[in-house]
Amino acid sequence: MIHKSGFVNIIGSPNAGKSTLMNSLIGEKISIITWKPQTTRHRILGIINEPDFQIIFSDTPGIIYPVYPMQKIMMQYVEKSLSDADIILLITEFGKLENFSIFNKIKKMNIPIIILINKIDKIGIEYKDNISFHNSMKYWIKLFPNSEILPISALKKTNQDLLMKKIISLLSEHPPYYPKEFLSNRPKRFFVNEIIREKIFFLYEKEIPYSVEIDTILFKKEKTFIYIFSYIYVERNSQKGILVGKGGSSLKKLKFFSIKSIESFLKKKVKLKIYVKVCKNWRYDYKKLKFFGY
Repeated sequence: MIHKSGFVNIIGSPNAGKSTLMNSLIGEKISIITWKPQTTRHRILGIINEPDFQIIFSDTPGIIYPVYPMQKIMMQYVEKSLSDADIILLITEFGKLENFSIFNKIKKMNIPIIILINKIDKIGIEYKDNISFHNSMKYWIKLFPNSEILPISALKKTNQDLLMKKIISLLSEHPPYYPKEFLSNRPKRFFVNEIIREKIFFLYEKEIPYSVEIDTILFKKEKTFIYIFSYIYVERNSQKGILVGKGGSSLKKLKFFSIKSIESFLKKKVKLKIYVKVCKNWRYDYKKLKFFGY
């Protein structure tokens, strides 16, 4: 039996729907999803395994013009995703006419590139919506004349089957890169960190979600539950106060919602302890970023 394998790397601007698409294709929640931009900080692999093929999807941070060290490292992840890609999915949304400098590198690559115009579920009957969609199609055809363009809705799974068939047809004959039981290359602690961070995005406003980092220092399996101890790092004492809340009320709420999602992901009861610490200006310090796994 012929076996196919390949790395399919998803890139695009913040909030274009990269994480939603990967989670939908994998059938599992691998990347956290929020309505806020720049949610994804790391490169995360999600793997589809079938008897005759293995697809390694790669979710990457949204393309931005970096300002501080953490953002610069995030863009390095995007750059690296170009070097090992067998297929690139460049995701945008209808009405957005983007042109990042990294696109010039993509155009020169001798691999299949599929342009995905996402969020077509938001196209209404209004004349302006249809004009916007057609303008998007013409723009991307002109920008990437040798690439296939596919309108999709990652949220509604529109054209997802068509996309999967196209990807499988483009894969090369190759044995699996990872054991067939693997869903991702990341350990469970990483996903615990991401789940807690996702809840912070939903529960807190303004700069708080962007100023936190999670470090799970204990992940211990007991007979009937998993005991987890995680630190939440913030940059300032004022942020710690907001996270904890009056009498610890905000932290209790965060813990409640985190436990529910972690239990759903791990399929086991969880006992979670969370403690908030201050690590001043960690996003601007390369040594601290290395400590946090960047």
